[in-house]
Amino acid sequence: MKSSQVSTKLWKHQYLLFKLAEMGAYHRTIKISTKYFAEKMGSSQQTASRHLIELNKLNWIKRVITNEGCLVALTNSGKTQLRNLYSKLKIVVEATHPLSVVLEGTVFSGLGEGAYYVQKDGYRKQFIEKLGFDPYPGTLNIRLTTDYDIAASEELGSYPAIDIEKFKDESRTFGSVRCYPALINNKARGALIVAFRTHYDSSVLEIISPHFLRMQLKIRDGQKVRIEIFTMP
Repeated sequence: MKSSQVSTKLWKHQYLLFKLAEMGAYHRTIKISTKYFAEKMGSSQQTASRHLIELNKLNWIKRVITNEGCLVALTNSGKTQLRNLYSKLKIVVEATHPLSVVLEGTVFSGLGEGAYYVQKDGYRKQFIEKLGFDPYPGTLNIRLTTDYDIAASEELGSYPAIDIEKFKDESRTFGSVRCYPALINNKARGALIVAFRTHYDSSVLEIISPHFLRMQLKIRDGQKVRIEIFTMP
């Protein structure tokens, strides 16, 4: 089963738990008929019965069938599922900024500056420590082409980021860098870096990753990519 299908099914099961909790099953055992539950869910009686069977198999509810209906109560595992959902919703609702920003642009070849900076020990060691990966020696350059994407990219500067501190070697001082964890084309892990000493403006994104992204994602110059950039809570 694809991960998207698993995620959709999880959300559906969590919603079913919410409806049962709304009817009192979080704090006590309730008695319901599949017909009544179907009406609450806006589904057929057969579908409602299947949902209860699935939740019981997951050990998210305890279900006992009687002549008068089903006795249902959320198990500790079911309550944990709802608490996890509540925590995620609370973060989203109470956050003072978006938790992620999705940008689109086209791939282009740079001048190789990224590879030079990424391989500097002062940066590389901090990437490993703070981002959790050893970056491939180079950056994927993305050019934003719409006013929306450029404006959204510029807004990132006001959102919390992972700070890579400046350092000095025997020849010069290297400036600080702001990083945002990222997911490229919904497949590859990486991070947006803002910015090495670069001649690019805000219409260009520089992405680092533990992988050679062009090879892993089979992308080349001129192709569109989508980057989901995660801000810090």
